[in-house]
Amino acid sequence: MRRLVVTDVPRPDAEQVAALQGFGVATVHEAQGRVGSLGAALRPIQQGTAIAGPAVTALCWPGDNLMIHAAVEQCRPGDVLVVGVAAASTHGFFGDLLATSLASRGVAGLVIDGGVRDTEVLRRMGFPVWSRHVSAEGTVKATAGNVNLPVVIADQVISAGDVIVADDDGVVVVPRLEVPQTVEASRAREEKETATRDALAGGQLGLDRYDLRPLLRDLGVEYVRWDELAEQGGA
Repeated sequence: MRRLVVTDVPRPDAEQVAALQGFGVATVHEAQGRVGSLGAALRPIQQGTAIAGPAVTALCWPGDNLMIHAAVEQCRPGDVLVVGVAAASTHGFFGDLLATSLASRGVAGLVIDGGVRDTEVLRRMGFPVWSRHVSAEGTVKATAGNVNLPVVIADQVISAGDVIVADDDGVVVVPRLEVPQTVEASRAREEKETATRDALAGGQLGLDRYDLRPLLRDLGVEYVRWDELAEQGGA
């Protein structure tokens, strides 16, 4: 089996990437038709940070971070390093030394389907990380994987150059060729949500805004006064 480091991968338009970052994970996920989420298990080690950038992908073996070191060389400013693991592993694949290397190259952050450590130092550095585990257990550098070939996290395929959007709500991937339409769909959803927010702030109920009263009726939901219910002997 060939082990490859793929160089010079195509990247999406930077302005569209910045637009996706502004919309945020929840809006982008909904705009894509509720697809692309990397799952609830990937959590940020920090709060209040949002990033978006083209993915540089690395596939590592359990307990082995060799290919993260190989991937650093392929990272450009604004990229997000996305690390998949060939099998479940709780090891701390990544810490402050690798973060220092990535930060020097202008990398926006890390998404890893494994563990990280030195989290307090990473927060002080301001280097954003989303990980499945936090673990002090170290790794070796002994087994070859791949760089910039597709990886799978939470049943989502992430290819090099796809856009990763990450914030306090988690992580979502946008395929590179679908970035323009996802930006437009996200913008439309944001405009719709702004109108809804204004209506709710003005006192309109969600029951009426979303026309939910007929649904409640069709589901057999009844309205009854408290005193009437008491007279009927309860539910």
